[in-house]
Amino acid sequence: MAPRDEIVRYADSLLDAERFPEFAPQGLQVVGADEVSMIACGVSASRDLFVRAVELGAELVLVHHGLFWRNEPLVVDARLRGRLETLFAGNASLVAYHLALDAHPTLGNNAQLAQRLGVTAEGPFGGVGLACTVGPERLALDSLVERVEAIVDRRPLVLPGGGREIRRLAISSGAAGYDLARAAHEGFDALLTGEAEEPSAATARELGIHLIAAGHHATERLGVQALAAHLAERFELDWRFVEVENPV
Repeated sequence: MAPRDEIVRYADSLLDAERFPEFAPQGLQVVGADEVSMIACGVSASRDLFVRAVELGAELVLVHHGLFWRNEPLVVDARLRGRLETLFAGNASLVAYHLALDAHPTLGNNAQLAQRLGVTAEGPFGGVGLACTVGPERLALDSLVERVEAIVDRRPLVLPGGGREIRRLAISSGAAGYDLARAAHEGFDALLTGEAEEPSAATARELGIHLIAAGHHATERLGVQALAAHLAERFELDWRFVEVENPV
């Protein structure tokens, strides 16, 4: 067992959560049990996730996308009420980290994707992404797509930008399709993200850059697992990843 507040303070500091201009409050969002023996983690807050986390006996639920967003109505509707009731009934706390978890240099979604792809991170890209090189030799688009598919366990949407091979790769998980033009202007051969935007196909063709959109949910599974594993090791806790299928 470990004190909830000690775990949260450590995670806040580790991720430097206050550094990021956010769309939602970061860190502790719902207060539950004071002591934690198990962390259940998942990508996004949902009633399904909370039900399964409570069934596992988790006193702390860790997510990337939390409950509260500044672009949503300030009302406890049926959706939010059901989620809160589930957490309260299980005496489970909710902790959420968004951009800070995308950006962390080792535990973050983008760092974890780069590590599994076997590419080398050389610096930042955009707000929270990574600028990477794929190796001493250029890589064919099909070869990179095969690596991505093996990691996310789904076939990505690919918007090709011609026949160019890939040496410089920008990685920005989630909904970073809007950064495709930026990536092209900064000399990248491809952008790996979660979601494309409607103009992305034309942008890819006209600027000669490939877009690989592997799913918002699918590209953001890795950070919460890496963080949960790190916290579990540091505080001698159990942890489980709870997958709630999402095709987006």
